[in-house]
Amino acid sequence: MSAAEQLIVLRFSAMGDVAMVASVLKELTAQNPQLRVLMVSRKNFEPFFSNINQVSFHPIYPKEQHKGFSGLYRLFKELSNYKVVAVADLHDNIRSRILSLFFRLAGVKIKRINKGRAEKKALTRTTNKILQPLKLTVERYADVFRALQLPLQLSHQLHKQERQLPQKALSFFKNDVKKIGIAPFAQHSYKMYPLEKMGRVIGLLIASGYQLFIFGGGNKEFGIAEGWTKQFPTLINTIKQFNLNEELDIISHLDLMLSMDSSGMHMASLAGTPVVSIWGPTHPYAGFLGYGQSINDCLQIDHPNRPNSIYGNKPCLCGAEECIAMITPEMVIDKINEKLNG
Repeated sequence: MSAAEQLIVLRFSAMGDVAMVASVLKELTAQNPQLRVLMVSRKNFEPFFSNINQVSFHPIYPKEQHKGFSGLYRLFKELSNYKVVAVADLHDNIRSRILSLFFRLAGVKIKRINKGRAEKKALTRTTNKILQPLKLTVERYADVFRALQLPLQLSHQLHKQERQLPQKALSFFKNDVKKIGIAPFAQHSYKMYPLEKMGRVIGLLIASGYQLFIFGGGNKEFGIAEGWTKQFPTLINTIKQFNLNEELDIISHLDLMLSMDSSGMHMASLAGTPVVSIWGPTHPYAGFLGYGQSINDCLQIDHPNRPNSIYGNKPCLCGAEECIAMITPEMVIDKINEKLNG
């Protein structure tokens, strides 16, 4: 396809995966200035793409008007109004395949991601494990665009976004204290650092003079974060206080993010903020390290049974104590101090 034509990009979930698409689209559009992209994803994720000039957004509502076969056909008819000449399927699930089929029957070129399922199975199996770095997910995304004859060379560098702070967050940034975001939660509990140990990390960081912000979650996570703020009054709980766009604004002004293998890491990458990440049954070798982040900033325990999961939806197989719990709060503090203070 020529760079003057419009392209549909499909990636419906998960949150971190969609944020990684945004990081790639920033570079794709910069290198193809005439390209126009229509991003199709869940409405909640639209803020990831709001700062990319050549990208517009069309929401999918998979549990409502776009549910089932008929709902996907309805979505196809909506998208057909854009007269798009190619589709990049970065998801490769049942929904994206059905939607792509409609476009294929209409004569539209389709290219689909190769997720490397066999390689990932070899990485996570318990016997004859092949422990080697796999292709980064962002490069798998980029391969789809290259297959559409769009030139793309990923820099794999963080690019700090210049975003304006929300008015109600201005007071948090009046001093020169180094500011750290903490995203302690994850969709799957097996990827979460034990909350008791995270509380210890928070206390040690505050005692060291850092200003801390808690990100991510719903009502349950809000309650946990509120418990920490009662224990540490200077801690700022952003949960339910700011929308996703405002969270990205704040993250772009942080010196560092501490995250699990979760969407917090990918949001920080999108905002250009470095991350110290904590890994349990998953592993950065699977290709989901945040865009522009360094594997040297990943905290993980070497164990012959790691990794045993790609997405973190399986419990650790490292024995009586989970591998993520073997990472001590002191190890986390040392890595953060090393990152911020050299």
